[in-house]
Amino acid sequence: MEYKLKANQIEIVGKEEFNPSHILECGQIFCYEKHENSWVVLSADKKAEIFETATGFVIATEDVTYFENFFDLKTNYAEIKAKLSKFDILKQPIKFGHGIRILRQNLFETLICFIVSANNNIKRIQLIINRMRQKLGTNMGTYHAFPTRQQLLEVDESFFAEIGAGYRNKYLFKVLRQVDEDVLQDWQTLPTPQLRAKLITLAGVGPKVADCVLLFGFGRGDVFPVDTWIEKMYHKFYGNNTENREQIRNNLTAEFGQLSGFAQQYLFFFMREDAGDA
Repeated sequence: MEYKLKANQIEIVGKEEFNPSHILECGQIFCYEKHENSWVVLSADKKAEIFETATGFVIATEDVTYFENFFDLKTNYAEIKAKLSKFDILKQPIKFGHGIRILRQNLFETLICFIVSANNNIKRIQLIINRMRQKLGTNMGTYHAFPTRQQLLEVDESFFAEIGAGYRNKYLFKVLRQVDEDVLQDWQTLPTPQLRAKLITLAGVGPKVADCVLLFGFGRGDVFPVDTWIEKMYHKFYGNNTENREQIRNNLTAEFGQLSGFAQQYLFFFMREDAGDA
């Protein structure tokens, strides 16, 4: 994909390898807003606004290098899609979600957001995270940054209940005392199985949340988060031979290998948008 870095913007040429709706609505991020003619994306203390043009898209931001990495612009998704298209099950999902890119998100923010996401719906997840930003995050002028661990440590467990986290309040309160930003960064060097095991020891982190943090935070392509939509997909295309999500995950990672995370995103987006029944 061709793109150009400028002083306060990134110009994306073409629309096949980058589509904001596909990227932002495939379950990997919660801190964004869709407006009539643009998308606003928040990550950590950064902000970007995406506009469609006749020839592609423009990402307007003061943090060009950050968002070049965040949107994974250096990765050749045409090559990834070509490899995955050899699997019949992925031909339609790739056409449907052709503009998906897996984001390279802030590790700490990803962990907190996906703990909030457990057994939750998108609107409520966004409401909880937005309240967290507005009440605790640094005021950046036109938006609030995602709160740092130190800012989150200043509140007690009742705060998380008050912003709507429900039973997750105790997990959020505890995980802040188990891990910090530096520890998460140090874990980057661990092989995926060991890293997954570390994540599962944290409060509020089960297998699915761990896999989401691995994929969307640590950038590990050899994981396959399994939720309701992936379970439905598995039973539809592979038969009802197991209800065990860990077994489903293992079967799918064995099939797709290092491209498992990419396959998951195309299949998840396809199934959730009801395209799977088209």
